[in-house]
Amino acid sequence: MIKAVIFDLDNTLLDFVKMKQNAVRAAVSAMQEAGLNLDTEKSYKDIFTLYEEIGWENQKIFNEYLIKTLGYVDNKFLAAGIVAYRSAREASLQLYPNVNRCLFELLKMGIKLVVVSDAPSREAWLRIYHLNLHHLFDLVLTFDDTKARKPSPIPFEMALEKMKISSDETLMIGDWPERDVVGAKKVGIRTIFAKYGDTFGTVHSGADWDVEDIYEVVTIVKELNND
Repeated sequence: MIKAVIFDLDNTLLDFVKMKQNAVRAAVSAMQEAGLNLDTEKSYKDIFTLYEEIGWENQKIFNEYLIKTLGYVDNKFLAAGIVAYRSAREASLQLYPNVNRCLFELLKMGIKLVVVSDAPSREAWLRIYHLNLHHLFDLVLTFDDTKARKPSPIPFEMALEKMKISSDETLMIGDWPERDVVGAKKVGIRTIFAKYGDTFGTVHSGADWDVEDIYEVVTIVKELNND
């Protein structure tokens, strides 16, 4: 009997990659308009390389970019980039199709809803509140709560303990097999691969189910619970 579903946040509930792409492009354009002579595509790629090197949630990414590009931080260009980035980020922060439908249907079925994310607590909650999801989840665990990143079993063990449920009563859905699927399986949780959010071209996820639409989670739960 499934009693809870654990969701990854980024690229599972919301399109994190699209948000970042749009926000970074807006920031580059704004710095150009402020007078910084940049090659648009090279700057875009350089900023994403920095994200890959120093972390996707790094709050000083444009400081680092300007130091790399100019050798120092020019606050005029920095301000232009940050303001444009934040505006575009808010405008681009969107749920995947059928997320609300899926979550409300699970709630009607009496299923507990949990988020387990590697994002910092502040950033995760900002995204959750912006998307008006804050009232739907019974538990939200971030890196600041668990001090461990997936595929460590610790975030999943903590979720089970806090929700007072067993692994065989729980499903996990995420977009990153090496983290979400592997980590959940370490504690015996059955897994669903969010193929619609995959950015790696995954062929074999190792999950129990691969889904093209998040609403398929409802069907899986109903089948397992014989509803």
